[in-house]
Amino acid sequence: MEQDELLRFAVEALHHLGLRYLVTGSIATVLYGEPRFTNDIDVVVMLSGDRIEELCRSFPQPEFYINPESVRRAVERSGQFDIIHPTSGLRLDVMVPAETPFNRSRFGRARQITLMPDLEVSFAAPEDVIIKKMEYYREGGSDKHLRDITGILKVRAEDVDRNYIADWAERLGLGEIWSALARRVPP
Repeated sequence: MEQDELLRFAVEALHHLGLRYLVTGSIATVLYGEPRFTNDIDVVVMLSGDRIEELCRSFPQPEFYINPESVRRAVERSGQFDIIHPTSGLRLDVMVPAETPFNRSRFGRARQITLMPDLEVSFAAPEDVIIKKMEYYREGGSDKHLRDITGILKVRAEDVDRNYIADWAERLGLGEIWSALARRVPP
């Protein structure tokens, strides 16, 4: 299985289940910014406890590995779980978001993008990808997040709503990081 096939499988499963989702992370970074290698697909899924079994059945063993207990913990704690395709080594990193104003905003701003003639995918908006990358940078300090943000700002310069980012950056305690990035890549 190739990465585009895994993305198709996951999106079709989520559509079939009627679950709201956003593709984000490095796949969104590549879509909006500069290319880079990744072997995982990050997806944020609005998932409740009563849908866990259905979701797990949608990724059948032995083709996929999904741990129902990890899914349950992620739902309870607004955390993360993995769905692994062992044969290819590819992975879906699935995040279950907390009910917050920012998460409501980013789901409301989702972009439906046609990646293949018969596949429309719900992506996080570039501004929301940037905001989450700033949070990850603050948490772990990895420069790859700053490179991803810089790539999006360079490639999508006039398409990025910097006021939206500045507003959320202040609200989420990311103001200093955003100010430094905004100086680094002026509009």
